[in-house]
Amino acid sequence: MINATPATRVFLALQPVDLRKSFNGLCGYVQEILRQDPLSGYLFVFTNRHRNRIKILFWDGSGLWCCAKRLERGRFGWPCGEGLQVQLRVEKWHALVNGLEVRERAGWYRK
Repeated sequence: MINATPATRVFLALQPVDLRKSFNGLCGYVQEILRQDPLSGYLFVFTNRHRNRIKILFWDGSGLWCCAKRLERGRFGWPCGEGLQVQLRVEKWHALVNGLEVRERAGWYRK
């Protein structure tokens, strides 16, 4: 498991990505499409079209990591939104990676 602290920034690409890409392909996607620095230490999370696989790209200070997870059943509950990426808190990222659905809680209370 990736050791992420509450200070770790996590960015999810909202659009599906061809997960045949590895280090160079995902670095290029982060730089050109998401307009982020892949060597920043942030976690960049990608999914495929079927949302049953994810890849995580991050820099640990000495090199890039490219981690993958495949679900045997079901799909990842991928958030939706406008734009190319969404930033998640580490707690929501842990929930997403463990198969829980990530939703915003706006309007969850009664007035």
